[in-house]
Amino acid sequence: MGQNTLTIEYSDEVLRRTGLPKDKFASEARLLLAAKLYEMGHLSSGDAAQMAGLERVDFLLNLGRFGIPISNLRESDIADDVDFALNG
Repeated sequence: MGQNTLTIEYSDEVLRRTGLPKDKFASEARLLLAAKLYEMGHLSSGDAAQMAGLERVDFLLNLGRFGIPISNLRESDIADDVDFALNG
């Protein structure tokens, strides 16, 4: 599978306001993008973790920092799972 690169321009002012060094800012940006794509249901937790450069468990444990629940199941998914568990 091929790899793609995303370039985002930002000013030194952004770094100053966040108080993060450039490498930490880049890591946080990757994690935030992966977390949002996971929250929206576009990526699995494993794919999002890989995108963020983390192990899956570390990725899931970081979600709480952003107010994102570990499970991204929708209410209808949960209802389907419960129905299947009860009725086969």
